[in-house]
Amino acid sequence: MSRNLDLTILAIPRGSARMKIIHSDMKHGEAKIKVEQRDDLWYLSTLIEEGDSVQGQTVRKIRIGDEGQTPKIVKKAIFLKIRVEKVEFSRQADTLRVLGTVIDGPEDVPHGEHHSFAIDEGTVITIIKERWLSYHLERLHEASTTPASKTLICVFDREEAYFALMKRYGHEVLSHIHGTVEKKAEKVPGARNFYEEIIIMLTAYVKQYGLDHIIMASPAFWKEEFAKHLKDAELKKRIILTSCSSCDPAAINEILQRKEVEQALREDRVAQEIKLVEQLLTEIGKGGLAAYGMADVGQKAAAGAVGTLLVTDSRIQEAREANAYGKLEQVMRAVEDAKGKVHLITSEHECGKKLDGLGGIGAILRYKMEY
Repeated sequence: MSRNLDLTILAIPRGSARMKIIHSDMKHGEAKIKVEQRDDLWYLSTLIEEGDSVQGQTVRKIRIGDEGQTPKIVKKAIFLKIRVEKVEFSRQADTLRVLGTVIDGPEDVPHGEHHSFAIDEGTVITIIKERWLSYHLERLHEASTTPASKTLICVFDREEAYFALMKRYGHEVLSHIHGTVEKKAEKVPGARNFYEEIIIMLTAYVKQYGLDHIIMASPAFWKEEFAKHLKDAELKKRIILTSCSSCDPAAINEILQRKEVEQALREDRVAQEIKLVEQLLTEIGKGGLAAYGMADVGQKAAAGAVGTLLVTDSRIQEAREANAYGKLEQVMRAVEDAKGKVHLITSEHECGKKLDGLGGIGAILRYKMEY
């Protein structure tokens, strides 16, 4: 079980929850949750692990028919408990499947048979772990209390614009529009309408997502030209202007590291992840308190030298697919046992990709180990 953890973090403020925690009993390692939105699937994919138990109502195909007759296959809702063997998550399709063997259920479902839970919005399941680590509880708390991001990023120039909504594990490009604006020494009839079209899109997204912040970024002077067309006071107070080197989706990652948007993104988990990875990269660059790669980090973790462990969700997925998750889990447990912090980093943003390039695992050390 978890070691003397403050279980009050599982309290859910009314009206602010995303994933709903229906019941939690950490003494027996249980948390019953309800999936409220698709973002919750990503959190669950990092929470549910091989060896856990999952129980809830699920659909199973049942053969009906007397002997000698062609059997009829029907789908029946039943309550099952399985021992988890595999977790499959697709970020692109927003699907989560938990596969394992039956350990409890109706008499007509033999123990040991394989079954999978397809988890979606509205699904209610109970997760049972032998031991909930600190990062498990923090992730559960974050999923149940953190509201949807209310920050939009618009990257634009004189010909096109991309609109992206910050999410709890990255960002989603919502739309891409084309247009033409006036060039400095050339009059283009109707060119100003492109800025007006951007403003119409922004207004619609404010209404749809209840945005608090809109980060407008462009190469050169296009953001200043856009600002001249912005008359709506309510829209204007949400907008932060900044620069980027290009007008494409890749520029979004660049913007997330800009000082002028730091305040708006202060509570955003992606911005926090970027800071942690940048700190690791700085330590690596100066030959300081850093380790990366499974072998190096594992050795430092076993010695109790890791203060902060960073692991990407892609690294976790790869370990599961290669049946090597046990070794990775052992490193995370060693860090927690030494009172270090474990942070899961999404591979969606540029810094997450950089960490993937280092093997998907890195550590900021408490002290430098001599050999």
